[in-house]
Amino acid sequence: MSTDDERPPYRQPALSVAERVSDLLERMTVEEKAGQVVGTWCGFLGGETDLADVKRLIADHHVGVAAPFGWGGARYEQLGEVVEAANELQRHATEETRLGIPLLLNVDAVHGNAYVAGSTVFPNALGAAATWDPDAVEAAADVTATEVRSVGAHQNYSPTCDVARDPRWGRTFETFGESPRLVAELAAAKVRGYQGDGLGDEDAVVATAKHFPAYGEPTRGEDASTVDVSEYTLRNVFLPPFEAAVDAGVESVMPSYSSINGAPAHGSRAYLTDLLRDELGFDGHVVSDWNGVRHLPDDHGTAADRRDAVRQAREAGVDVASVGHTGHAEHLADLVRDGEFDEQRLDESVRRVLRLKFELGLFEDPFVDEAAARETVGSDDHRDAARDAARDSMTLLKNDGLLPLDGDEDVFVGGPNADDRVHQLGGWSVANDENVPGETVLEAVRERTSGEVSYEQGTTLNEELDVDAAVEKAAAADVAVLALGEGWYLHEFGPQAQAGTETGDWPTRSELGLSDAQREFARRVHETGTPVVGVLITGRPLAVDWLDANVPAILLAYFPGTEGGRAVAETLFGDNDPSGRLPISVPEDAADLPQRFNYLAHPRPIGDDEHPDSYDPLYEFGHGLSYTTFEYGDLRVDAADRDGGVDLSVTVRNAGDRSGTETVQAFARQETSSRVQPDRKLVGFERVDLDPGEASDVSLSVPADHFGFYQPHGGHVVESGTYHVFVDSLSTSFDLD
Repeated sequence: MSTDDERPPYRQPALSVAERVSDLLERMTVEEKAGQVVGTWCGFLGGETDLADVKRLIADHHVGVAAPFGWGGARYEQLGEVVEAANELQRHATEETRLGIPLLLNVDAVHGNAYVAGSTVFPNALGAAATWDPDAVEAAADVTATEVRSVGAHQNYSPTCDVARDPRWGRTFETFGESPRLVAELAAAKVRGYQGDGLGDEDAVVATAKHFPAYGEPTRGEDASTVDVSEYTLRNVFLPPFEAAVDAGVESVMPSYSSINGAPAHGSRAYLTDLLRDELGFDGHVVSDWNGVRHLPDDHGTAADRRDAVRQAREAGVDVASVGHTGHAEHLADLVRDGEFDEQRLDESVRRVLRLKFELGLFEDPFVDEAAARETVGSDDHRDAARDAARDSMTLLKNDGLLPLDGDEDVFVGGPNADDRVHQLGGWSVANDENVPGETVLEAVRERTSGEVSYEQGTTLNEELDVDAAVEKAAAADVAVLALGEGWYLHEFGPQAQAGTETGDWPTRSELGLSDAQREFARRVHETGTPVVGVLITGRPLAVDWLDANVPAILLAYFPGTEGGRAVAETLFGDNDPSGRLPISVPEDAADLPQRFNYLAHPRPIGDDEHPDSYDPLYEFGHGLSYTTFEYGDLRVDAADRDGGVDLSVTVRNAGDRSGTETVQAFARQETSSRVQPDRKLVGFERVDLDPGEASDVSLSVPADHFGFYQPHGGHVVESGTYHVFVDSLSTSFDLD
């Protein structure tokens, strides 16, 4: 450091971040501190704000966090106006305020920078999980971070670490599925992808693990309703993904909207401080979910009013109120001045926020260049990565020899998702088709076949259109491709204005089957005698028992993103071997729920033969077909160390005449345990690419902890004894001493 540097210490880059933070904190008033840990928004959220409003909040209330774009109600979507908004707000914060503290800008970029027009959009999380590929998930997060930083934002409210335990839930598509192990591996991969080598990397963003500590098993499948789970389930099902995210160095954690066992997460010191910080060792900042603090008095009824809610949330461990706006800042400052909230605790939160801003380099340069952003957002190499991810997510549920198509067929294409790019994206994305690059299923099929392609939508998501015209065209074709399923939605399948469906209309949590209109459309086309391929573009595992019983091929495409139409067509015509495997079980009917592979073992008092199967889905967790066949052999345990790990090996052979990718899935069960254990649980997995006739010895090195469990009052244990391992139809056993 130059000894003649006359700038205040917090302005001197040569000093350590800790020194700069301490110097700046000492200069701040209570009001300035309170503002730094409060966020605001620009757009439409129960009211309307524009850039001028946000500037006034910065000037009058010292607000230090903002979301001017990158979320569902944002005013700005076009790249130019997004960059202009970021720079204008940063200029005001750094040049027109006493201390010149830059803003921390946040976005919902959960599967790409998808709220900015023209961005690269990857498959939503459930589709990403179908790849079973942590490296690819990390690479997708890296692309997302690069595009987010290029337009001026710094924190991403992702990854979702929730384990989906009820597929009726409208946020299932945001999760990595039902296995705590798969969710944990992929959530950690996203953290690594977002944060790169550290926040000093100009392309890194702050990752946010959400929604702590449990959100994925709401009562009735109703979003944000109560989660009533035992400590055993909380620890063994819901916490492992958050532990993995913390171990990966996640910088931020967001609480759940729900109450868990009667305690709203946003107001629970037991969850946000005792568990998250003291036990799991998290040392980043806790950011509230949008309006999460307001829900304490308004919905949970655990705070007397909003001032009391601010106190509760802050004492619980919330550091940043994501959209606290004016009211939260004023209440927080008043609480400190009145002695009802310790200023030292406020200082801790401010330190965490300022540290991020210094590490991100915002005090040196908070601005972005529009020309550089245009070269980055939606670039060819980014779209190539999204196309690869969409290809690898394609999950072939059924194939009676119809697929792959030859490429010269006359094809009828129909259904509500055949020619709709927004539906291909799913939620947490722009809802205007003009802002979405890529091809629809219809467009991609037209490019791929040399035969004639006819089209008739036939039905919306839940209303019949000209079905007779569709049937006539389907009857004249060699094959019918019906793109069915769900459309764009958030939370409880809305909001109505964007989703295009009335509250209570299909899709709803009360029914997992296709809508009546779509079922009737599929039945009418099937009756023509033309072979039908059902392509499901959906956020949840839909109960499609009629399709399974009647049509020869079903392809699950999830919400595949901007490159989804191309990936679907390439899979139908055999250019892409479907390598996706289900990250969640597909039930036959909502009445069969819960259907999850890792159910806890239990008695059958009147006998096995008299007891319907505990797990009997339409398609099992891990299921997925290929255009080739794989054979397994020689499953063995090469080493087993209770204090280290278990080394498994299995031989996999491609017995078909096409190249393909198989995902080796290793499940385990403890023979005798001090607590009831799952019938089986996923402990490891590995993707392997094989040419025709090629065999490979696949090795899995599984940490011993993956065979253990959380024992109430005893912590995480790996008990001695016999364990059984299952891979495909093979099994073997080993002992841990």
